[in-house]
Amino acid sequence: MQHLEHDRLVFLALGESEVDTSDRTHLDACPHCQAELESLRHVAGLGAASQELRELPDPPEHVWQGIMAEITAAKELPRLAADRQRPDPAGPVTTDAPPGPRRSRSGRWSRLATTAVTAVAAATVGVVGTVAVLRDGTPAEPTVVASAPLAAYGSTPPAAQGDARVLGTGELHLHVANLPAVPGYYEVWLINPRNMEMFSVGVLGDGSDVLLPLPPNVDLGQYSIVDVSAEEFDNDTAHSGDSLLRGSLTG
Repeated sequence: MQHLEHDRLVFLALGESEVDTSDRTHLDACPHCQAELESLRHVAGLGAASQELRELPDPPEHVWQGIMAEITAAKELPRLAADRQRPDPAGPVTTDAPPGPRRSRSGRWSRLATTAVTAVAAATVGVVGTVAVLRDGTPAEPTVVASAPLAAYGSTPPAAQGDARVLGTGELHLHVANLPAVPGYYEVWLINPRNMEMFSVGVLGDGSDVLLPLPPNVDLGQYSIVDVSAEEFDNDTAHSGDSLLRGSLTG
């Protein structure tokens, strides 16, 4: 069965387009598209509901960092599953395929609408999390679904260490200590040890702790190695080959 285009479902969820007869006929017969539309409507509803919140502190900075990190990770993530037959315009970063045809104005607007829904969802989660802390005072400890001790790798000084925890919220919490100073920055990766495919989860920053969102379709059974690398400001999105810390997730 030919599913409705994802961009079409986004517009329906946002109320930017009316459900016509052909859409309704398909949705009545397709549980997959029904579920996706309801999920998108739920996200849009969260954004709308958050507009009534007043006198709250700004969302934590890591929420906005997380949005940018997820956009970057989505561009670099190897395709793990194909639930549609239409090609991905962005494609994996490792391919050498030529760029696709120039997009129309409506195509560009569709991608903007999709990005807006994602950003609203991420921001809303950050605000709701902040409210929970303010009301309770002591936030509940998140569930840890996998963890890895991180040890110095290669020529990194042995004192460097850390730990990684995959939380039930779909985030990766990283704590590091004694990393050697580098002229660039630190980047966090997940690696498949069987074929050494990898993708970036995000940037560690200057602190010792970071909370990074994981792509929803990542298979941690395959991408089980957490890697912290030293990177340079050279506009090269590939791994530098200079790994500082590594560890294998278990749990």
